[in-house]
Amino acid sequence: MERIYFSRPYLAGMEFTHLNASLASTSWHGDGEFTNRATEWLRERTGAEGALLTTSCTHALELAAILLHLGPGDEVIVPSFTFSATATAIASRGATPVFVDIEPRTLNLDPEAVEAAVTGRTKAIFVVHYAGVACDLDAIQRIADRHGLAIVEDNAHGIGASLRGQHLGTFGTFGTQSWHDTKNVTSGEGGALLINDPKYIERAEIVREKGTNRAVFLRGQVDKYTWVDEGSSYLPSDLLAALLYGQFQRFDEIQERRQHVWHAYADALPQWAQEQRVDLMHVPEGREQPAHMFYVMMPTHEDQSGLISHLREREIIATFHYQPLDSAPAGLRLGRTPSPCVITADRASRLVRLPLHAGMSKADTARVIDAVTTYRTTT
Repeated sequence: MERIYFSRPYLAGMEFTHLNASLASTSWHGDGEFTNRATEWLRERTGAEGALLTTSCTHALELAAILLHLGPGDEVIVPSFTFSATATAIASRGATPVFVDIEPRTLNLDPEAVEAAVTGRTKAIFVVHYAGVACDLDAIQRIADRHGLAIVEDNAHGIGASLRGQHLGTFGTFGTQSWHDTKNVTSGEGGALLINDPKYIERAEIVREKGTNRAVFLRGQVDKYTWVDEGSSYLPSDLLAALLYGQFQRFDEIQERRQHVWHAYADALPQWAQEQRVDLMHVPEGREQPAHMFYVMMPTHEDQSGLISHLREREIIATFHYQPLDSAPAGLRLGRTPSPCVITADRASRLVRLPLHAGMSKADTARVIDAVTTYRTTT
């Protein structure tokens, strides 16, 4: 029986064409032809004021932290239920990630917990749109406005996702994207910074290019470039951008295939979920999800392990997800947790993500559904 993997990169068809063109060029470095093409596609698709490709979403978050001048003594509110990169981008600047709990249904930041965590040292809120479902941006924006805080959207899951028709990643001062090979479109590794306040664009280009003004030199605006600010090497090779642009060109096709799988799960699993006291992924009205993942919330931790094992016995790979950052070794050492993140701990112990990628056939999807619905919970 052929294994159904949790996630697999999807070869859309244009990748080799663009890679060969890039290899034949004299510009393998960053900011070449395909970097420009991919960047323009991203700006147009999201509606962001500016966009910069980066070597990872982690580096995009680090860029945002530098641009906000985060440093020792500053605090930044983040969900405990997220990937470590959201917090390390803050801690790497000497600032303190402040871990708060999540809403029980969307698994996004709880605005009440955010409000309670604000202190005189708070400088920003890093929100995460879990599974590409928008967090309560209206409530979080009101908190940010009251206290004069910046918002950074970690939108690693959310290319193609929107809130009331506006692309996620374009609400805060900055948004970040990921092109890791588990994401909807990929260059293997990679990311992007979306810049929604034009005043940051020029400095963002400098910080991304090792603190130099090379970007304006490449545009012919100066006759030489030099070191003008702090920064690092966050610029991806044009070879990676060529691969990414090939994926971008087939974005709608990729999304259609992924949405088919997502909706097949959503249509087929409710009766089983009700009978087995399982909660299915929740998408509130007005929030368009990008079919990045489909998860089920099992009634117990034993059932989380049980369903994963049940599927693996049938050559189907499902998996859990984030473990709480507030109780992680680095979180205890580098962060602060004003109140226990009890919902995070509970949901992390019960969540199971089902296979979802553009390469799944109708038969694959049906096989996963059949396997899931034969599982019986322990209580």
